[in-house]
Amino acid sequence: MSEVRGPVRVAIVGAAGKMGREAVKALGTDDRFEVVAAVNRSRVGENCRDVAGMEAPDLTIEGKLGAALDASKPDVLLELTHGGSAPEYGTSALKRGIAVVIGSSGIGPDGLSALRDAAVEFSCPCLLVPNFAVGAVLMMRLVETVAPWMPDAEIVEMHHAGKLDAPSGTSAHTAELIAEARTRKPGRNAMAVEKVPGARGATVHEVKVHSIRLPGLVAHQMVMFGGEGEVLTVRHDSLDRRSFMPGVKLAVAGVRDLRGFVTGLDNVMFPQVAND
Repeated sequence: MSEVRGPVRVAIVGAAGKMGREAVKALGTDDRFEVVAAVNRSRVGENCRDVAGMEAPDLTIEGKLGAALDASKPDVLLELTHGGSAPEYGTSALKRGIAVVIGSSGIGPDGLSALRDAAVEFSCPCLLVPNFAVGAVLMMRLVETVAPWMPDAEIVEMHHAGKLDAPSGTSAHTAELIAEARTRKPGRNAMAVEKVPGARGATVHEVKVHSIRLPGLVAHQMVMFGGEGEVLTVRHDSLDRRSFMPGVKLAVAGVRDLRGFVTGLDNVMFPQVAND
């Protein structure tokens, strides 16, 4: 028989940020979850309802993650800060036996290694999610199907002006999936000249990635595949941060069924991925 579980107890760090506010409301109004702690470096002492709206739970925002975790004893930590803080916050939860979902991008190699080691050392799952949008995950699945047949590909990713890291975590993960799915190398023009450095974008896993940052954008990605006399374009657009909330719920609900450190929402959308 499957294990009977009550609502998932969730602590959110980065609760006063743009994604954090949406997550506090989305999880706080769903009976499958209970938000038991909200942590943020700013707006400490304020009520979540004053920060995120009256749909949010009646919780005071705390400033110290460790103390909040010890007091609230959550099942899952949802991390929504930035790449510089994510490894520290994630490790703090993992060593307490709390499963972790990380939504921050821009985590460096050392930070990823620290999270991976902590997940193994403390036998506690950690899920890194480059993109919470269900449509974006489906886009990446489609890309994996196309890449063996059309290995020549480039990515254009577009985000709001406030996004600090480039290329995005989603585009880097997509480039990695393309590289892994290819059955032959892409074509290359040995005579090509880049008159201005960077004009052809960055190379990630032998895939060119072009990053755009502008006001008015949220999160958008276009993958273009070129073949003999044809072009195939796969595109996904998140027009509002609410588009990420179904994926946030999937990740928080499913992370405890994973093992170790894994990357991608597809691990809970398509469970066989995590067990292959």
